[in-house]
Amino acid sequence: MRDLTLPLSPDMIRELKVGDPVGLSGVMLTGRDTAHKWMVETFIKKARAPQGDDLAVYEAIKPLLEGGAIYHCGPVVAGLDTRQYRFVAAGPTTSTREEPYQGEVMRHFGVRAVIGKGGMGPKTLTACQDVPGVYLHAIGGAASLIAQTVEAVVGVYKLDFGVPEALWVIRVRDFPAVVTMDAHGGSLHAKIEAKSKAVLEKLLAA
Repeated sequence: MRDLTLPLSPDMIRELKVGDPVGLSGVMLTGRDTAHKWMVETFIKKARAPQGDDLAVYEAIKPLLEGGAIYHCGPVVAGLDTRQYRFVAAGPTTSTREEPYQGEVMRHFGVRAVIGKGGMGPKTLTACQDVPGVYLHAIGGAASLIAQTVEAVVGVYKLDFGVPEALWVIRVRDFPAVVTMDAHGGSLHAKIEAKSKAVLEKLLAA
């Protein structure tokens, strides 16, 4: 197990290889489809003008994402009425939905770790080599266990997106994950896909 503390340096990232188990500690952000689309369209492609608190949120999340981690997670959160927020469940969301956006977000903000489940595609893998960064596979079906690694909810942005889609700022300790895409072009997901395709072709040819 490699103990990693956020923010992550390029040297730390380059030391990681596919298959390495890690325990992540520090402050990270959650972000799913709506947040990624908002970041790309508003601040990277500039397809829409900033509205409301967009600029203030952008300035707040920039230093958190620089060298930081973004977690594909739609948490179940207690304390919404009192704003004494607490994560009840924090399982990973399937990451492929963010493939159209993730590489651009990583490059623009300097994100070094993307966390989710199911892996991502070639655009994100290229960004992992460029930034550099890694994709960390979190444990699906262990939402309550992962929530126990969340020491505190530090804040939340864009709650108007809805609780699952908001940008939650959380402090974690020993968040468990495995490197499945590294900064050297390694992708466990691509290997499994290639092996599965080869088996399927054999079955179809039989």
